[in-house]
Amino acid sequence: MDGFNFSTEVSVRFAETDAQGIAHHASFVVWLEVARVAYLAEHAGGYLSIRAQGLEALTTGVQVTYRRAAYFDDRLRLWTRCVDIRGARFRYEYVVERPAANGGSDVVAEGSTSHATVDALTRRPTRVPVWFVEAVARAEAT
Repeated sequence: MDGFNFSTEVSVRFAETDAQGIAHHASFVVWLEVARVAYLAEHAGGYLSIRAQGLEALTTGVQVTYRRAAYFDDRLRLWTRCVDIRGARFRYEYVVERPAANGGSDVVAEGSTSHATVDALTRRPTRVPVWFVEAVARAEAT
């Protein structure tokens, strides 16, 4: 996927579908979280590394555009990148795709999540730590 250096996969579980076997729209938000946590584990020492620094990364916004249905047992690839780090805020972008019959892939959804770092005790906004900015820069440069 152009512009993305990291991906992980999920399979659509039965519990994530409706009576027609189509993935429920709320499942996509969970999959974005799966992708984000995997990205952090790969590039920034994991979400617990942020917490160990006395910080929390709060989700402040979620946006999903649905392009095609996903179905029970589909194997989905979740492309993830971290973009636009400013002050206490940062944002991820995602593309969810499924292998296509022709050997390519179909985009199932696109999305983004916005986050803010806060002090774990005071809950006041605090700048994204330099080590996180540097880890993201390395991840996105590859």
